[in-house]
Amino acid sequence: MERNLKNVLIISFGFLLLFTAYGGLQSLQSSLNSEEGLGVASLSVLYAALILSSMFLPPILIKKLGCKWTIAVSMCCYIAFSLGNFYASWYTLIPTSVILGLGGAPLWSAKCTYLTIAGTSYAEKAGKNAKDVINQYFGVFFLVFQSSGVWGNLISSLILSQSSTKVEISEEDLECCGAHNCLTDTTNTTGSTKPSNSLIYTLLGVYTASGVLAVLLVIIFLDQIKSDQAETEKEKLEAPSFWSTFLATFRHLKDKRQCLLIPLTMYSGFEQGFLSGDYTKVYVTCALGIQYVGYVMICFAAVNSLCSLLFGRISQFTGRKLLFALATVTNTACIIALLLWKPHPKQLAVFFVFPALWGLSDAVWQTQTNGLYGILFEKHKEAAFANYRLWESLGFVIAFGYSTKLQAYIKLYILLSVLALSMVMYGAVEYLEAKSSPGTPAATKKENGKPHSQETWM
Repeated sequence: MERNLKNVLIISFGFLLLFTAYGGLQSLQSSLNSEEGLGVASLSVLYAALILSSMFLPPILIKKLGCKWTIAVSMCCYIAFSLGNFYASWYTLIPTSVILGLGGAPLWSAKCTYLTIAGTSYAEKAGKNAKDVINQYFGVFFLVFQSSGVWGNLISSLILSQSSTKVEISEEDLECCGAHNCLTDTTNTTGSTKPSNSLIYTLLGVYTASGVLAVLLVIIFLDQIKSDQAETEKEKLEAPSFWSTFLATFRHLKDKRQCLLIPLTMYSGFEQGFLSGDYTKVYVTCALGIQYVGYVMICFAAVNSLCSLLFGRISQFTGRKLLFALATVTNTACIIALLLWKPHPKQLAVFFVFPALWGLSDAVWQTQTNGLYGILFEKHKEAAFANYRLWESLGFVIAFGYSTKLQAYIKLYILLSVLALSMVMYGAVEYLEAKSSPGTPAATKKENGKPHSQETWM
């Protein structure tokens, strides 16, 4: 096997092992650590730390440690979060959430840098176009990585379903489920949804072991980038000062189009936060039990992955506006239905319909919004995508921050309002684009022929 491809596969499977653990654990936080809203509070802190991390840490760590050891050290930050869940309290989970958040941005930046250098290196030897090889390497990475959402949630459901104490959920307890949920600990009132400590420790042990295997895989088998290969990349990292990069992010807000896209970018964080923080708790866990959370999120991950691939390919024929319209209609229908639906165990199939439709919508939000940023701000991509990460992470922080303070129906109305504002602002961006280039319809521009990889930062 060609050496660079071997390294790409090692990184890909390392991320698969790591995010199998983290993805499954994130989906369970609102249900597993529901006391005083500890689980969602930890996720809110995590994304706040990620915002700070993405602004300052990646260039520093990659320059000092190199890509291989930045990846390994950052992976250890994820393991710390798994360990913090063994004895979940405000004194263990919040600090480990901060550690994970700080490690998140360097991990993804080092991965991107490594794959870019590996692709460039192979292209030079083989006499191929560097851009084509790099795209192939990223394609391999995401092909392997995207399945982590399935495996992590499958592990949690298989382990938690082993509980020997199955308690029927009473009709009275079911009244606390759904949009008008009681602002109490629904996972305790239903009784059947709290697994035994032995099952929780087994699950956390599997997740921790998966993270440790990821680190060992990288340390033992991943080649260090040679100093001469990394020199060019280091120069790129050193070129702008940290403060100039930081200020460039906010200077980019002078662009009217960037300001108009803020609601749409934040909505991405809001809608993902609602699904993993609220739907899993007040609909699934409350009415079915925590063992079903993994199966429901598998449905979301599978549809999301397939639709991301599909929409990336068909966008050149449909244009982005039609896809945004599809996502808006689908998400709006889901929100209205969730406001009206009273979850009941007898309606098992319905619990999977919502995450499937949500996955379809999220695939549009991720692929098309990323693509929109790449096209509109082609000359200032670094500052533009820094803004993307900033505002999406802020959406996560807010969504998880108010998760335990508001009833689900209020959060659904907030989602609906932000979605409506996002589409109005997005329409204004399309209008400005059409106005600036008369005679060239926005839907026929070159961007629609280029699918963009979906990159899940957390």
